[in-house]
Amino acid sequence: MSEGLSTALPPVKRRNAELVMVLFAIAITLFAMIEAGLTRNQEMPPSLFVYGLLFGGLAVLAHVFIRFFAPYADPLLLPLAVLLNGLGIAMLWRLFEATGDTERGSAMDQLILTAGSLVVFAVIVFFLKEPRTLQRYPYVTALSAVVLLLLPLIPGLGQTVNGARQWINLGVTSLQPSEFAKISLVIFLSGYMVMKRDVLSLASKRVKIGPVKIIDLPRMRDTAPMAVMWGFCILVLVGLMNDLGTSLLLFGTFLAMIYVATQRSSWIVIGLGAFFGACALLYPFVYHFSVRVDTWINAFDEDVFYGELGANSQQLVQGLFALGEGGILGTGLGGGKPGNVPEVQNDFIFTAFGEELGLTGVMVMLLALALLVERGMRIALASRELFVKMFASGISFLLAFQSFVVIGGVTRVIPMTGATIPFVAKGGSALLSSWIMLALLVRMSHNARKPAPQAIQDEGATQVISR
Repeated sequence: MSEGLSTALPPVKRRNAELVMVLFAIAITLFAMIEAGLTRNQEMPPSLFVYGLLFGGLAVLAHVFIRFFAPYADPLLLPLAVLLNGLGIAMLWRLFEATGDTERGSAMDQLILTAGSLVVFAVIVFFLKEPRTLQRYPYVTALSAVVLLLLPLIPGLGQTVNGARQWINLGVTSLQPSEFAKISLVIFLSGYMVMKRDVLSLASKRVKIGPVKIIDLPRMRDTAPMAVMWGFCILVLVGLMNDLGTSLLLFGTFLAMIYVATQRSSWIVIGLGAFFGACALLYPFVYHFSVRVDTWINAFDEDVFYGELGANSQQLVQGLFALGEGGILGTGLGGGKPGNVPEVQNDFIFTAFGEELGLTGVMVMLLALALLVERGMRIALASRELFVKMFASGISFLLAFQSFVVIGGVTRVIPMTGATIPFVAKGGSALLSSWIMLALLVRMSHNARKPAPQAIQDEGATQVISR
């Protein structure tokens, strides 16, 4: 064998392992529907074959698409998304079809939205060959994010739902633009921080207590991005749209990304101090914000529970009781009363899983979400381009913070925010944005894991010589 030829094999594609895991996720979804049907109606769901054929077919088609157009992508990404999406469809079927309550929607609606989301997923994976090309348009994506966030403020177009003005009416349906604006903002922040990384890393003053260094403060003239992002999140999202969840999500992602770019904890300290300080100042003046905080602090107070804030308080308290009723193993799918929780199909769907699957079931869901975030961070570490590193980590932080603000609000760790768990809760905008983020991770993962062209040639030559 020639000395100049490399004997290193290219990365394993692992597509067969991905297929097995996708089939396992489909089976879990169908078994969940069977259990709910047997418990509620003492019979197999009559629509099981339809759901199995449609959902299973969509998931397998997504796998086949990845096998041909992103063969080196991380094999865990798609199965985790299919599992979460499938559990959401199974729970929605249990909440609506199994109980006969279809006025608030249906699992078939969610399945149709899943099909549409997978079409967009395939388009992104196929056409976006190099995600680093998005780095060329940072200010275009920033402008598009601002426009999307401001659309609900247009009279006649925007809608106020549960006190938050974050929806637009498209006639046949409604859309939540902030779900897509957050992805545009991550693209902008990734490009901007790559350009300004060295400047943002500079320190002007070191704070000490005796000989011990406490923190390195950034230069005042370099804090403009922090100030702009802070003002944008506070004044537009909290002050105008009454959307605390999106505000907290975007600002938390911004702080995490700027820390990844600079490795300076001073940005975190300054950012958190400014954000929560502004929230404290806005508390007396922003009604929707003060309602969320009062409900969070005094949820079990009789004056709150039976008073003007009763709707929010009752939702939170009923959700906590549902989680407590589930215990360790839950009541079984179909055996609980999740319908007692208002709007359980949206951000409070976590309580339905907690009641009927118990702590064990919700830990499986949390583990799937954590693995999805971990694989995203692994993609960031494996990527060679700095922009892709920032982009992959930004999407991972989005998924992590979105899960935290939802579950934290439901469990009363933080005030309720109105966000939804990625892939799980009812809603087309949230589901579509989740699949868009997954498509971006799949494409970045493929590019990071695939061997260099020279390595492929060397490996091919090695096989010829060994024969």
